[in-house]
Amino acid sequence: MNLPNKLTLLRVILIPLFMILFLSCGTVGLYLALVTFILAAVTDFFDGQIARRTNSITTFGKLMDPMADKLLTLGALVCFLAADVPYINAWVLIIIIARELIVTGMRMLALEQNRVISASFFGKLKTVSQFAMIIVVLINQIVMVGKDPLQGGFGNFLVMILVIISVVLTVLSGIDYVYKNRELLTFK
Repeated sequence: MNLPNKLTLLRVILIPLFMILFLSCGTVGLYLALVTFILAAVTDFFDGQIARRTNSITTFGKLMDPMADKLLTLGALVCFLAADVPYINAWVLIIIIARELIVTGMRMLALEQNRVISASFFGKLKTVSQFAMIIVVLINQIVMVGKDPLQGGFGNFLVMILVIISVVLTVLSGIDYVYKNRELLTFK
């Protein structure tokens, strides 16, 4: 197993650690969850960079890298929903899950035809926006410890803006994947 694939697996391993730290370890847990999430997000950047530079792109990496991103994002959003984080509502999670299921389904259809659908520009932009939103939510949660969550001021406003941007990019990237791979949807 090459280094990029090991970094992808590390990201998957960090997901339950992040969730445990966020949900059950108080203020210190929030700090550690933030560090864990940033570490996981950084592995996403480096696994792709290393794979391209060393010409070690694998089918495993093409499939697991976006899957690890999805799991990391969804794990964080489920935690935020469970913790009743302002502006992280069920509809946000539903839109993101719906997009991920559609794209994953299309990837499975492509595999049946011996094709691999790599991440698109919109897909990467969507991932970056979601990671940025999650990091800002975590920082805002740390700042708001012991305060009324509805009195978050600029932090809550920034979270709201990033949620909107992430949802819009999620929908646009889903449309982009479906359009670019629409031939997969022809039923014979």
